[in-house]
Amino acid sequence: MLQQWAADALKTYVPLEADQIMGLLEIPPSAQMGDIAFPCFMLAKQFRKAPQEVAKDIAGSFSHPAITAEAAGPYINLKFDRAHYIPLIMDELATENIPDTGKGRKIVIDMSSPNIAKPFGIGHLRSTVIGAAIYNMYKLAGYDVVSVNHLGDWGTQFGKQIAAYKRWGDDNAISEDPIGESLKLYVRFHEEAAEDETLEPEAREWFRKLEAGDEEARRLWAFFVEVSLKEFNRMYKRLNVSFDYTLGESFYNDKMQPVVESLKEKGLLEESDGALVVRLDDEGMPPCLILKKDGTTIYPTRDLATAIYRHDVMEGERLLYVVGNEQKLHFQQVFSVLRKMGMDWADSCIHVSFGLMKFEGKKMSTRRGKIVVLETVLDEAVARALAIINEKNPDLENKEQVANAVGIGAIIFGDLKNHRLNEVDFSLEEALSFEGETGPYVQYTYARTQSVLTKGAAMAGTAGITANSALPGSDVLGDSGWELLKLLTRFQEQLQRGLRNHEPSVLARYALDVAQSFNQFYNKERIVTDEDQVRSARLNLTRLAGLSLSRTMQLLGIGTPERM
Repeated sequence: MLQQWAADALKTYVPLEADQIMGLLEIPPSAQMGDIAFPCFMLAKQFRKAPQEVAKDIAGSFSHPAITAEAAGPYINLKFDRAHYIPLIMDELATENIPDTGKGRKIVIDMSSPNIAKPFGIGHLRSTVIGAAIYNMYKLAGYDVVSVNHLGDWGTQFGKQIAAYKRWGDDNAISEDPIGESLKLYVRFHEEAAEDETLEPEAREWFRKLEAGDEEARRLWAFFVEVSLKEFNRMYKRLNVSFDYTLGESFYNDKMQPVVESLKEKGLLEESDGALVVRLDDEGMPPCLILKKDGTTIYPTRDLATAIYRHDVMEGERLLYVVGNEQKLHFQQVFSVLRKMGMDWADSCIHVSFGLMKFEGKKMSTRRGKIVVLETVLDEAVARALAIINEKNPDLENKEQVANAVGIGAIIFGDLKNHRLNEVDFSLEEALSFEGETGPYVQYTYARTQSVLTKGAAMAGTAGITANSALPGSDVLGDSGWELLKLLTRFQEQLQRGLRNHEPSVLARYALDVAQSFNQFYNKERIVTDEDQVRSARLNLTRLAGLSLSRTMQLLGIGTPERM
């Protein structure tokens, strides 16, 4: 918005197209310097002058009825006439439509993907909430988006699970706590396997039976899948996350042999110590294992079949895999094999990786049983949020509902505010604070905007400002209000930046910036003032700030209670 107006004003004086100018515009480090800055470095060669001289020449000849230009070293700083632009910006924001840049383009997102027969740990949170936010962002931009929960319901770990159950399983204990008991069995398997050399071959044999369709193996597998899905779906409901498809690894069982045959036909398979691999030496990677010695499939085989299905059947133009950093080599190998198979669309497969999540300094491992169960963390977060509400606002209606939104929102925001590639050391106490860079801080700010609007509605003359209602020379918002208004114009820019990088933290940080900017405005300016025109403009700005916060948090999968 402001960038477009600035580019249109500059294009008469700069030998560049408006789009090129927009790509160069910057926000000055200080509001006193101006509203938009244009760097002149790339014009120096064309003008055969130092950038400082170019800036001085352009600023000296610049003329616009509502924008002034001033040279500051190699930059041209532009200042917008507030009386002219405040009503224009407000009208634009009131009718803002997000361009459907993705119309007709289909994205398939692989996200969450927990393992069957394991508790839903807090380690699964990152893939789930990062994937859900990216899904929402693409949806808003007009894309046809499909989310897939690629359940870990196949593989050698099932052989281990069945072997452990057959040796030590207690049907009564499993009936009472199927997931908890399954985890205990899995952990015991790894503990005992360190001493008992017969366990690993036994597990491999059970998985071979499972792949061969053995009746007992299939029955036990189906039981573990059923009880796990019930557990997972409860967690997804609490996180307000849903999927278009839940397709486990087992779904692709009948789709793997054609992949193996295709690799053979193309002469890509080689034998290595009895196993079949695709050599990737030319790309500086170790061989990609396709079939193990015993003839059973392995992850790359299934992921090749999965990618082909998502491209050919689901018709995904771009395939995203929201999976941790530790799988980087795996996906590099899979995408490389796809390219060798002649799949030119392999370059549209993207591993949206993320860093490890620790819980208060502790790394989690299912094999050793050191897993922080997500439900326990959610319950604790909601309980703490309720305690804070009881202390600060004991008469609040719907306290449990608000505590749920605040507690769970705190956990989601506590993850998404971090750059996804960074390691996250999650602290519940920090995430639940109503001060600082937290979800509750943003939610509380939204509730504050609604409180101000309720108070303002009780007074006359609260209609929104129009293009004719700001008197020439008037500054109805004050400096802090003007800074907030400018920030609100940047939502689409932030959305596009987040999409380019598959980075929800861009929007989380934007929500924090808007919340901080609104609170500065709230503290510095009297919003519900006696002057009709000033009150009208400031209430409208408050309304726009609330809408921006609500929309941004909704994209992140977080609720915004009206009162807190």
